[in-house]
Amino acid sequence: MRELDVVLERYLEQRYANAPLAEQQAFESLLDLPDPQLFAYLVRRETPADSEWVDVISKLAASDL
Repeated sequence: MRELDVVLERYLEQRYANAPLAEQQAFESLLDLPDPQLFAYLVRRETPADSEWVDVISKLAASDL
């Protein structure tokens, strides 16, 4: 999904390098999800069970998907 690519690239460029290691690891693990699942998290149709994912998803969603 092109929309996901834009959001993920923006996060990588603006936040990833300065993010704490736990956040970086959570972001990397989110990349293994199927696009529809990740999109559902970003548009808040679903909530991930992992609290680290919730934090990263909040930051991703705040970047204007």
